[in-house]
Amino acid sequence: MNTAASSILAERAALAAVRQSRYASRKRVNTIALALSLAAMAFGVFWLIWILWETVRLGFGGLSVALFTQSTPPPNEVGGIANAIFGSLVMVALSTFIGTPIGIMAGVYLAEYDTKSWLASTTRFVNDILLSAPSIVIGLFVYAIVVARFKSFSGWAGIVALALIVIPVVIRTTENMLTLVPSALREAAYALGTPKWKVIIMITLRAAKSGVITGVLLAVARISGETAPLLFTALNNQFWNSDLSKPMASLPVTIFKFAMSPYENWQQLAWAGVFLITLAVLGLNILARVLTRQK
Repeated sequence: MNTAASSILAERAALAAVRQSRYASRKRVNTIALALSLAAMAFGVFWLIWILWETVRLGFGGLSVALFTQSTPPPNEVGGIANAIFGSLVMVALSTFIGTPIGIMAGVYLAEYDTKSWLASTTRFVNDILLSAPSIVIGLFVYAIVVARFKSFSGWAGIVALALIVIPVVIRTTENMLTLVPSALREAAYALGTPKWKVIIMITLRAAKSGVITGVLLAVARISGETAPLLFTALNNQFWNSDLSKPMASLPVTIFKFAMSPYENWQQLAWAGVFLITLAVLGLNILARVLTRQK
């Protein structure tokens, strides 16, 4: 009996030792993984803070009344980037105005009317390609079909290029938000004899309103800083221009041009433009977060 009890106790002690060893091993792995995760987070936050600090430090000093009231100046002369700000606002606003209805209607079709057919699958596949396509490819495409055909850079070509970037973002967001709306809301409306189009407008789109608006804001934030598509379409203009059929200045292209120059006043204007774009994009992202949180 004593021998049997001793062997049982020895087995239990061995099992306890094994469990303790496994626990210590898992704890070490967990500590290492946590340390690596925190190090990766700190690495990313460090560069983000540095970029923001440099943007504020170098860009805030370039803010002035002339920045918002004068056009881009010649080298070593006083001026501003009012023409670039105006061009960016016009092209971003019109591309959003064109791309948003198309994206919302396509998202509604995929979520409400046709969810599993070959057309829906093909549309989603093409939309995924557009989402991941480099913006310079879109710029070259619009250059080939618009600029080369009409033999002129123009603001309209830039608007088309930016709209092609807006559309896939809005499609994906709209479809996802409508899919999250509970089916019970639709069924209740159908039970009352409501037609499908009215259910979509009055029930599902209203329920997904915050998410759809968030998608639109994120699309605007993305196209606000796009440079490559505009280099191939709207090009640039050193003077004030409100004619969309001619080359048009934009903030990203002006920043690219001035930042690469050896002139100090141009470099200062470039940093001021970077500060304005960063502020605008940060504001749009914060607004999108606030809308999502409320939902």
